[in-house]
Amino acid sequence: MTITTVDYHTAGEPFRIVTGGVPEIPGADVLSRRTTAMAELDDVRRLLCHEPRGHADMYGCFLVPPNDPGAHLGALFWHKDGFSTACGHGTIALGAYAVHEGLVEAVQDGVTDVVVDVPSGRVTARVRTAGGRVESVTFVNVPSFVIARDVPVAGVSADVSYGGAIYASVPASALGLSVEPRHLHALVGHAARIKAGLAGHPAARHPSDERLSGVYGVIFHDELPDLDGVRQQRNVTVFADGEVDRSPCGSGTAARMALLDDEGLDEGLDGRGRRGGLVHRSIVGSVFTARVVERTGEGVVVAIDGMAHRTGRHVFELDPDDPFPTGFTLR
Repeated sequence: MTITTVDYHTAGEPFRIVTGGVPEIPGADVLSRRTTAMAELDDVRRLLCHEPRGHADMYGCFLVPPNDPGAHLGALFWHKDGFSTACGHGTIALGAYAVHEGLVEAVQDGVTDVVVDVPSGRVTARVRTAGGRVESVTFVNVPSFVIARDVPVAGVSADVSYGGAIYASVPASALGLSVEPRHLHALVGHAARIKAGLAGHPAARHPSDERLSGVYGVIFHDELPDLDGVRQQRNVTVFADGEVDRSPCGSGTAARMALLDDEGLDEGLDGRGRRGGLVHRSIVGSVFTARVVERTGEGVVVAIDGMAHRTGRHVFELDPDDPFPTGFTLR
């Protein structure tokens, strides 16, 4: 077996794009292809994600055809523990990748939309170029909305919202902690208890599609002083089974924006003179800027500014005598 990938990081969070060596994944649409991949390609996911080729916090995707000609490509997102329904940092990386590789013809100076079908719906990576060089990517998400407020769980009160996946939000101060690397181990432990406490809870159910149900991540956040009149927070998202997002989390940022908008967020101007709702910092100091760009019957459409950088191209092989054919993880 030989598999090729192009790897990126978005605000510090890895993203491995599989470009060859994987068979076609059947399905009527991207969401049904996810079901097929979960059943038939889980060994390949583990091969690419687990040690020794990956690590416990690895992330990536399989490229698949879009649902219809209205999108440029489709993507199935995966991580150490399975397949997710959404990935904002991955969508930002896919936008940069599509322009870098010439999959989508981009303008030399200006904005080019890369439309991507993902399990949660159709999203857009708005790629800004100058002199042919990618400068930034804006992730325009599916509608985000509040599911429940003040849900008692594991000794705290959590707000639950949807941003392509379901997230529980808890102020780190409610645990006597802050979003800093020195508190990360404790936050991961609390996230596991919160997620377990919400398993099967009505607040963990998607209102219209059971395939999107289940709390995917727990977001701990700190309030920071406003930045040029724009709300500023620091967060860390602990998703799946104890994985830590190094970025401010794209779909998690959208879920946070749904909560803040519901509270009556006062949107100031961002650095480009646009209305900006939130400067969202990660636990490693990277930044996304988010704002509400549309309101629909389903919720708020959030646009999130970020950037992805290519880190390498890889050819992975599986030796038939390898004693760890699908790798392993130590946590």
